[in-house]
Amino acid sequence: MIASSTLLEGGLALCLCVVALACLFDRHLLRASSLFILFALLMTLAWWWLGAPWLALAELLLGAVLTGASFFYALRVFPSDVDSSGYGRRVSYYDNLQGIWHHGVARALLALAWCLMMGGAIRYVMPVMAYSPTEHPLVLAAIFIAATAMGAFALHRHLLRRLLAFNILGSGVFLLLAGMAGTVDGAQALVSVGLLIAWLGSLLGALLIRHLLLLGGESALGHDGSAKEKAQ
Repeated sequence: MIASSTLLEGGLALCLCVVALACLFDRHLLRASSLFILFALLMTLAWWWLGAPWLALAELLLGAVLTGASFFYALRVFPSDVDSSGYGRRVSYYDNLQGIWHHGVARALLALAWCLMMGGAIRYVMPVMAYSPTEHPLVLAAIFIAATAMGAFALHRHLLRRLLAFNILGSGVFLLLAGMAGTVDGAQALVSVGLLIAWLGSLLGALLIRHLLLLGGESALGHDGSAKEKAQ
């Protein structure tokens, strides 16, 4: 029974990692947004598995429904977003932005340093992880998801892809917090507030992306470093 339970938890952790990777590195924005909703549904199952049904409900509403809808709102996929001028139909669902390689290397090194510091902190707080890591598959998945999302946030230039990485990073950190502190009332309250703040941040990001699309077109969504690239 214990082996079967560990196997199910390991399968859930593996699915979380695979879907997070697909969402973070898929250049098709509409598909990546759909994958985020699938990731949020898997996070709902993870919270339920950890014995936190209220967090599962919060993840379902704030993550899968509201945050997922925010991404689609930013991409102007709803019928009401197609105005008479046809502007809504000209939004590309594919990220064609290419960054400068040394910028990507510098950002990747910063993300790696952050991940090493996080790993050191986890080893100090949970030394048992160093001797029996397979007994905590969801904690391992949380570490992998947070590290990968941090790297994706540092590497991507497209604002919507950064917003996706921000949300997946938050989910990894929340899952890691629950793995270390347990699903006691205080930890659940903290994670619930974090989920609410993450949704509000995603909604604000979606509104800003829509505004940038209106003012500067799709090129404005990858403005980071564009002035230097033009000068070179």
